[in-house]
Order: sequence, then structure tokens, then C-alpha cells
Amino acid sequence: MRGWLISDHVPDSNGKANFENLLKIFQELMSQTGGSVEESLAWLTQLDAMYHLTDDDYTMSDFIEEMIDKGYIKETAWGSGQFRPTSKMNINIRKQAFEDIFGKINRTRSGRHNTKISGKGDDYSSDLKNYEFGDRIENIALSESLKNAYINHGIDDFMMTQQDLEIHDTFYQSNMSTVLMIDISHSMILYGEDRITPAKKVAMALSEYIRTRFPKDSLDILVFGDDAWPISIEDLPYLQVGPYHTNTVAGLELALSMLQKRRNPNKQVLLITDGKPTCIKKGKKYYKNPFGLDRTIMNRTLNLATRFKKLNIPITTFMIASDPYLREYVEMFTEANQGKAFYSDLDQLGEFILRDYSSRKGKRY
Repeated sequence: MRGWLISDHVPDSNGKANFENLLKIFQELMSQTGGSVEESLAWLTQLDAMYHLTDDDYTMSDFIEEMIDKGYIKETAWGSGQFRPTSKMNINIRKQAFEDIFGKINRTRSGRHNTKISGKGDDYSSDLKNYEFGDRIENIALSESLKNAYINHGIDDFMMTQQDLEIHDTFYQSNMSTVLMIDISHSMILYGEDRITPAKKVAMALSEYIRTRFPKDSLDILVFGDDAWPISIEDLPYLQVGPYHTNTVAGLELALSMLQKRRNPNKQVLLITDGKPTCIKKGKKYYKNPFGLDRTIMNRTLNLATRFKKLNIPITTFMIASDPYLREYVEMFTEANQGKAFYSDLDQLGEFILRDYSSRKGKRY
């Protein structure tokens, strides 16, 4: 059974209802209820009764009407009285997740991932170099080039040749193809601890981060339980855990299939999970063992990790549980892949993903 912890409401200093504040609460409830507008409104109504979120000047009906007017929800059919979230709502939820997790980061220009290789790129390094055929004209260092022309030819016979030109060197920049794997097995809500909500919040923030900071990158998202299947970014806010075991092999196989369709040579997998693999598929049947580190399941999983290593696809694992035997599994998995692993609290998960994604260096081919 899932448990939700709702802290005491702290009203605005003016004590009056505010559409933006109510919308933020409503969006959190939408994520918890799997995108059910009716259930989210029912929860919000109960919170209103407890904490007086609205008043006579701005009622719950006013809030619903304003959401409709501003295009956050709309009726499933005309006159049905039932609502569904719009694309504007989905985008707003992802942006809110981005602000919650990455909000302290200053915005920068849209770009790509810097590498240690100098070459044709968008960002200047601190170095100058002689002009070579094919270099961009806009990268010419005008002051230095004029100085060279004056020294080489003098003021009376002033002229500028190719040998006088210097240009700002730039970093070569690469694109990245990423697959984000999200564990939706039952353990993600086991013992009343909600791990799936922070995990999908990070996934939403990451998708928004890539979309705004690295627009030429690709991001594919998949979820895995007994099986694995792709989902869209629009599905992320309403992702729910199922009565599943953890078939990491199925997730990795799907991730590999997704990445093989990408022409980009720079590829990586980000894996968010809270446990060891407990399931694989043998033919049409499932082999499951939730107890300990099953040798059959582990061998299949580690073999796949090694295959990713041979293909030069690093896997970064974010383990959101701290049991010793889970750490043992992650260490074996990471060693097999030569990737990275982080053991983190739920509220630190986004910071770790951001740090690793930003520092991943591409290769020039």
C-alpha cells in the first residue's frame, strides 16, 4: 500500500488564494494519481477543507474554471463533465520538475557537450592559432591579425595575407544519444516508501534539461518490470508502479535496440533503480527469484553489461537503496560495464544525474 506524506500547509504572506500556488499543488497530485484529473481535484478539495486554500473571493470552482480557460485541462467530450490534462499541463509539469531539481543552475546558451578536442565548434577556447583553409571567418581574431599585418608589412605598404591571420580556437562539440531506464517494479513503493515519484521527477527534469540545453541530443525513455517497453516524455508525469519483478535484462536489451537505431556514435544509458534484477525471460516463460543474488539471473545481466562495454556504451547506475547485498550487485554490474554507479538519497538523485550528464565527454570520429 502506498503512503503519501502531506506536510502542513504554509499559506502565502497575503493569506489569499493564488492560482499559481494551487496549480503547483494540483500538478503534484496529478503526478501521484497517474494523471487522473478527477482524483486530483478530489484530493485538492480535501486539502482545501483542511487548510483553507481558497476563500469566498476565489473558490475551487474558480480555480477549475481558470485551468480550463488557460488550457491546462479540457473535457474528454463536450458536456461530459470529465477532464483530461492537455499538452500544456504536461509541459508545465516537466518545467516545474526542472526548476525543483535544477533550479539553481544559471541558464546558458543552447549547445552541445564540450570535449577536450580542439576543432570546429561553437565555444571559444583561450588559445589562438594560425588560420587554415576551412576555418570559419567569423572566428578570426581581428586585433591580433591586424597587429601581425602591421609587423609583417609596415604601415606604408599595409596589406593582410593569410599568413597574418589568427583565429580563436574552439572546442569540438559532440552530440549524445541517451536512453533513460526507469525501474517500475513493486519495490519502488514497497514498505510505504515512495521511490517512484522522485525517480520520475528526475526523469522529467532530465528530459527538460536535454531539450533546453542540448537540443541536438536524443533521449529515449523506457520502463522495465517483468518486461520492458518504451514510453514518451508525455507519459512521465503519470508513470505508475506495477506488481512487477525487476527484469533488468529486458530493459537493457530494449535500450540496446534503441541505441542501435541512432547514428550518433556517442551513446550512454542512465539507469534508475532501487534493487537487483529478480526476473528474466526464458522463451515464453518467466524465471523469477526475488531472494538473494540468483546466479542464473545475474549471469544474464552481467553478460549484457559486458556487451555494452564492448560497444563502448557506458551505463551509469543510480541506486536509490542502500542494502549491502544491493551494493554488491551494483559493484559487479559496474565493473562488468566499466561504467559509473551512484548510491544516493532520493533528494540527491537529480544532482548526480546532472553532474554525470554534463561531464560526459564525447569522442571525435
